Amino acid sequence: MAGTKEIKRRIKSVKNTKKITKAMELVSASKMKRAVASTLASRLYSEYSWEILTSVAKNVEELDHPLFNERNKKNITGKILLILITSNRGLCGAYNAQVVKKTISLLKNQNVKIDVVTIGKKGDVAMRRLGVKVIATFAELSDRIFLSEIIPISKLAMDEYIALHYDKVLVAYTDFISALTQRANVKQILPVSKTDLKELIESMEKIEHEKKVEDGPSQDRKVNYLFEGDKIKLISSLAEKLTRMQIYQMLLESNASEQSSRMVAMKNASDASGEMIDDLTLAFNKARQANITREISEISAGMASVS
Repeated sequence: MAGTKEIKRRIKSVKNTKKITKAMELVSASKMKRAVASTLASRLYSEYSWEILTSVAKNVEELDHPLFNERNKKNITGKILLILITSNRGLCGAYNAQVVKKTISLLKNQNVKIDVVTIGKKGDVAMRRLGVKVIATFAELSDRIFLSEIIPISKLAMDEYIALHYDKVLVAYTDFISALTQRANVKQILPVSKTDLKELIESMEKIEHEKKVEDGPSQDRKVNYLFEGDKIKLISSLAEKLTRMQIYQMLLESNASEQSSRMVAMKNASDASGEMIDDLTLAFNKARQANITREISEISAGMASVS
């Protein structure tokens, strides 16, 4: 058993560590609340955006825009652009490992070449270690993400796709389910699938109908829009804004997931530190008691020998 001085030193070290992890837990909890609030608010905005898109995109099959057009045999490149969203810092549990593992699985299962755009230092390091071509890195995004910060990323993705450099643009990110649950996911954002668009419009109409039934006719939010000018040009503009909004929403989801995962990881570390302190305190008391017992025995033996 270690001496009492060594155990006291370890107890002091663990207590200092617990202070750090507890502070990080509180900071992450504060950031998580703000990130979750932004994510939920953005989801509501996305819902209204799809309501407008539902009103204008009645004839999806007639759309002719580069962001909607899938590659044919003549212009197929056999390359995919993947946007990987991770964090700049660690100490956030399995957050980065999950999305990187999902990306590695995608790289192994695809028979085409995949280039990567990384958002966050952890993903950039992981991809370069694997020898994957990283064409751009964005590692300076703030914790409070603004839509203006997404413009360079979305412009790069749309320009590369419109220039026929890639057949698809995918995003690997982390869906925020709850404070305890986050799920790594890969989603295609380009080309904007006409089939998926129709299905999403139908699902939004179904959700809207269910809300009407549940809330009553007084809660009806349906609006009839009047449009002037070229409808196809309007929908094309909406397609670009929709692509930018999708990337923005995925970043918000990932940010909320990162802060939640870090808060839980730091809470677990603080709890583990508390248990370790209890175990070390018990070991310290046992060692001290053993020393006292030994000293008493030595004194008693000395007195017996004198008498």
